[in-house]
Amino acid sequence: MVDHSSLVDFLLLGFSEHPGLERILFVVVLISYLLTLVGILIILLSMLDPRLHSPMYFFLSNLSFLDLCITKSFVPQMLVNLWGPKKTISFLGCSVQLFIFLFLGTTECVLLIVMVFDRYMAVCQPLHYTAVIHPRLCRQLAALAWVMGLVQSVVQTPPTLHLPFCPHQQIDDFVCEIPSLIQLSCGGTTYNEIQLAVSSVIFLVMPLTLILISYGAIAWAVLRTNSTIAWRKALGTCSSHLTVVTIFYSLVISVYLQPPNPYAQKRGKFFGLFYSVGTPSLNPLTYTLRNKKVKRALRRLLGKDEDSRES
Repeated sequence: MVDHSSLVDFLLLGFSEHPGLERILFVVVLISYLLTLVGILIILLSMLDPRLHSPMYFFLSNLSFLDLCITKSFVPQMLVNLWGPKKTISFLGCSVQLFIFLFLGTTECVLLIVMVFDRYMAVCQPLHYTAVIHPRLCRQLAALAWVMGLVQSVVQTPPTLHLPFCPHQQIDDFVCEIPSLIQLSCGGTTYNEIQLAVSSVIFLVMPLTLILISYGAIAWAVLRTNSTIAWRKALGTCSSHLTVVTIFYSLVISVYLQPPNPYAQKRGKFFGLFYSVGTPSLNPLTYTLRNKKVKRALRRLLGKDEDSRES
């Protein structure tokens, strides 16, 4: 076991067992990172266009900002490791990366629940929507998501960093995450594994269950109307969020709720790459390409909207 005061660098193995794959992954990660910048466009549109000053786009701006922060926290380090022979990260850098990654990942889990609550009220309780989902409540719900993410990171990061790490200091991953750091430990990890399991149930299983129940209620409410227009409106309102939820939770569960065997861990590393790099780049594209209001706001910003020219 290693004294934490003597730790200088960790070695992030990443995909070093497939050196030919690393250059391909470098290009993929770089493109995904650039696509994440579309989130800046969503934030600007939500701020500049009065027609997007609604709860849905307020939460979407939070999600876009969250995705930008997630990629900023580890993608530059990953690109350096994929391109060159140096694949190390300092103990301090690993600690900061773990804290930020856990903080933002938990915040996104909570924020997705908040967003589905907004969609549930819009579809199932349209007459009470403006009275319930007012700006003050939106700010409180968004703040709750960020605070819960911060608390989760403060609680879970220190016990992980105080594990008795093995002398080889090799992390079989491309980023400092809890599962990979638990694998690096040469001592008892029962407490950390229990903590990881409990937090996974609270922030993964329970949110996903609530989201599925909410969408079930939305589908039932729409089916009872027997209206094709209502069905199309609900589909247009919820399809983007449902797509994001499906991709996000399927990948995260594959990483954090995997059986403890080498094959599952290797597979989880690939899922982890798509979850941490692919999801933040797909989220803004999903909301931009599938949302007519966002596309119209972009055309108005560029001066290409027909209504603005006619007026």
